Amino acid sequence: MSSYVHRTPCKQSDTLNKVTGQQVFMKLENLQKTGSFKVRGAMNKVASLTELECKRGIIAASAGNHAQGVALAGKKKGVDVTIFMPLSTPETKVNATREYGAEVVLTGESFDEAYAAACKKQEETGAVFIHPFDDLKIIEGQATAALEMLQQCPHLERIFVPAGGGGLLAGTALAVKALKPSVKVIGVQSASAPAIAASFFGQASSEVPFLPTIAEGIKVKSPGKLTTSIINKYVDDMVTVTEGEIAKAILFMLEREKMMVEGAGAAGIAALLSNTLAPFSGQTGVIVSGGNFDAAKLGKCIELAGEVKEPKRKLII
Repeated sequence: MSSYVHRTPCKQSDTLNKVTGQQVFMKLENLQKTGSFKVRGAMNKVASLTELECKRGIIAASAGNHAQGVALAGKKKGVDVTIFMPLSTPETKVNATREYGAEVVLTGESFDEAYAAACKKQEETGAVFIHPFDDLKIIEGQATAALEMLQQCPHLERIFVPAGGGGLLAGTALAVKALKPSVKVIGVQSASAPAIAASFFGQASSEVPFLPTIAEGIKVKSPGKLTTSIINKYVDDMVTVTEGEIAKAILFMLEREKMMVEGAGAAGIAALLSNTLAPFSGQTGVIVSGGNFDAAKLGKCIELAGEVKEPKRKLII
């Protein structure tokens, strides 16, 4: 798979270190092919398909990044790909998916509705369905980001990982606990859609909010059964971040690091910037999972960030 995905850099930001008072290493999956870690799992899954399965074609459902990963993987393998995406998917992600050669069907108001439509179509056609997160091959592929990170930053003591359906978080947890179990794995979700965090802490699903979020890439109402079981067993903690905190993290990365990072990709940075975490003196890793941000939402991002009170700490120049 290494010939099809980038070994993305793991770098520090002097500004982020000063603002948080920590040594933070960012795994920049926003610089990955297709602009997201999702291509790792997609490549691993598509590579495992038999010739007969490939002839049947591929169907997937996605809020955007999985779509691009599957589309590229299918193109490399010479397989026809159809992707079902929510109507609210950013135009940049829709266009990119089409440019990779996939047929795109826009339907439903959320990922879950697009997913249901994709499942129905799969039953009708017999195509191979590639789940965005609840598949061991997908999880194994996503785990390669953490494997690289442990090689690049061997002294990490904890890693923050954004989570929606849980594929990246589950993969990270499996990789880290197998190779260096002392490293803490901490999942991060939007407070607007915290299904995994709620499950982790034993909250009833009927009490979990499912609201609009600028981090549409991790807006999943029903996380996977496989991913949830892995997360509940191996993940050390879960935290949530507000819309304003995510927006501030997006702007921080744009202004300070000159990088466009999407809401899901900024979630881990948001957790570190939120000033709600206990002081930590060790090395911290954070997976910046994607960079496919819809520039049309920048105004909304600025508005949300303006609603957040500044933390009571000073930037040391």
